[in-house]
Amino acid sequence: VQLQASGGGLVQAGGSLRLSCAASGRTFGNYPVAWFRQAPGKEREFVSGISRGGGSTGYADSVKGRFTISRDNAKNAVYLQMNSLKPEDTAVYYCAADRGLFFGRDHTAYDYWGQGTLVTVSS
Repeated sequence: VQLQASGGGLVQAGGSLRLSCAASGRTFGNYPVAWFRQAPGKEREFVSGISRGGGSTGYADSVKGRFTISRDNAKNAVYLQMNSLKPEDTAVYYCAADRGLFFGRDHTAYDYWGQGTLVTVSS
């Protein structure tokens, strides 16, 4: 499966962005999907994940209550709605899909990756 992330940009603190992850190739609904991010000089970290059918989601504590993940398997897409953005949310955001049954928080477990989209939050 091929993934392409989009929707990043420059936004002021307190603003919102919606990231999209478009998939092509195999049946997207077979894969749990997660968003990760990586800031300069830092390790890649888990942001949010969603189960194959969308019924189960998970969030990093740092984004809980501000970000919402969703998916539309008919459109082969996963979304990350980001509200109340903070300067510390600045990073390259990646979507990833896992051939396993459940999404996890370890980025090394994911099999397919999008190219990343840059989110910059100014103070």
